[in-house]
Formats: sequence, C-alpha cells, structure tokens
Amino acid sequence: MVDRVDERERRRGRAAPRGSMAVGLLCTVVLAGVGYVAWELRGIAANRADGDPARGVYQQDPERADKTAAAVLDGIVREDPEPPTDGRAFSAAGTVDWRYAGWQPSDPLEARPAPAEPAIGALFSPGGDGDPDHHCSAVVVHSPQGDLVATAAHCVYTGGFRTNLAFAPGYQDGVAPYGIWVPTRIDVDPRWTRDQDPDHDIALVRLRRPGNPGQRLEDVTGALTMDFGTELPAPARVMGYPNYAEQPLECRNTAVPAGPTQVRLDCADVPNGTSGGPVTTGRGTLIGVIGGRDGGGDEETSYCVRFGDGARALYERATTS
Repeated sequence: MVDRVDERERRRGRAAPRGSMAVGLLCTVVLAGVGYVAWELRGIAANRADGDPARGVYQQDPERADKTAAAVLDGIVREDPEPPTDGRAFSAAGTVDWRYAGWQPSDPLEARPAPAEPAIGALFSPGGDGDPDHHCSAVVVHSPQGDLVATAAHCVYTGGFRTNLAFAPGYQDGVAPYGIWVPTRIDVDPRWTRDQDPDHDIALVRLRRPGNPGQRLEDVTGALTMDFGTELPAPARVMGYPNYAEQPLECRNTAVPAGPTQVRLDCADVPNGTSGGPVTTGRGTLIGVIGGRDGGGDEETSYCVRFGDGARALYERATTS
C-alpha cells in the first residue's frame, strides 16, 4: 500500500517548478556519497545554457538537439512507422472534433486517463537532470511556420534554458506515433528569466524533426489556435501527461478568473508532469497552459496564465524573429 502522505506529495509535486524535483533528489542522495551528488550537479549544469536571458531567447545548437533526439529514441521511446491517420481531435485550423460538441463537466471533478491526441504531447529531457523521462507537457499551436508548441516557462527555463528537450506529440505507452521533435529556438518573457514572475509562466518553442528536413509539425499533428481574449467564466478542459504515467489525463470544468492575470479550473488529481498541458475551451481554442500561480496549482486546482497582451507579444516575437 502506498503511504497516503507520500501519495499526496506525489500528486501535488506540480506546484513546484521542475527544478525543485532535482534539488530534492540531490538533497536525498547526499547521504550516499558526495561524489555522486557532485556528478549529478554537473549533469544538471551540463543541460542548461544561458542563452539571452535579457530577451528571453535561446537558439538551440542543432548537433546537441540531434543527440537529445537520439537519446530519447535509444530505449525510452520508439517511433511508429505507420502513424494513425484518423481520429484527430483538432485539424490544423483548430476545428473541434465531434467528441467536444456535447461538452459537460467531469463527474466527479477529478482527472481521468484519456486517449492521446496528436496535437498534445510529452516533453522529454534525457540525461542527468534529476527529472523523469518526460517531465512536462506541451501543445502544438497554429503559426505561420507550422513549427510551434506552447508550454510552461518553468518547463524550459530553470536556472538556464534546458538544452536537452524533445517533444513527442500524441505520445502513449512508449510510442511516439508522430515522431520526435527538438527545439530550434525557445522564447520566454524576460520577466520569467529575471525573477520567475508567475504571470509570465509561458514558453513558445519552435521545433524540427531530425532526419526529416522540411517537414512541418503542424502538418503532421494539427494545431490549436491561441485565444488572447476569451471571456470568463467559460467551459474548459485541462489535459497533460503525469510524469509517472504513459498516457494523458484530462478533466473538464468551468474556467474562472483568478485575479486579472490568472485562470483557475477546479479539478482534483492533475499531478506533476502536466505542467505545460493545454487549457482549452469547449470550442477547442487554447486559453492557457498549466502553470503560473503556485507552479500550476495543487491537488484540487489548476492554474494557467491568462493569454493577454504579454502572451500575444511573445507569440508575435516567436513567429516573426
């Protein structure tokens, strides 16, 4: 039997930025030997880069990115040579699948396993950074270049930009049916890199698929459209990948304002790893990604940054620079 306190802590781990997990691990293994801890610290540092924190921009080294993709495919994930061609939840234009036409709140209001969807996936970070294989979630968003995902800023920048990121859209049970994609560029707001302002816990990441030059992510998976002016309250859904599970969870309820800059959605058991997962309306538009206040919430509530002028400016920078 799992101790109830341990289970509660496992579920509420999402409330701390991902870097906190690595620190906790290091503190635990000190008793096992200083040498091991030093090695682990070097591993974490090796997977961070300064980039341009004043602008909130990191240009990924292609060779380093290719090595990350190879590490993910080396015993962690396998690609499906014949990916599914039907059952998409969203088209490239963000059209809602028939399953969402009759939206209603979850009953009870708690997250439950859900089928994987092409435009939503898991973020992997192989290497000695103290995190599980997949530590966060992300969602493909419509862009002119067709290569953009949104996630939480704390998933890609904690003490530096992560250099060991890979995205597996539609991931489930160890299979990446739409391939492994790696960053070419990461954009966050400078107010996040400066002092981790929870009102700017959003990141936009441009991606490419190693070995497939010219292939556009959005053409493969479809995409959601970012909505910068949704009126609240509104019917909404959260979805993401727990870092201890191999398929996503989802929960539906009414999204309400949590002050002028945050969105709140009360659903229990949305655990660690779901940070960066999409918060969508009943129409299928994206109004946020899990993160922001309290690192994204606790065991009863999820938060996201409300897409406003700051998110719009970030999107424009990521798609025009």
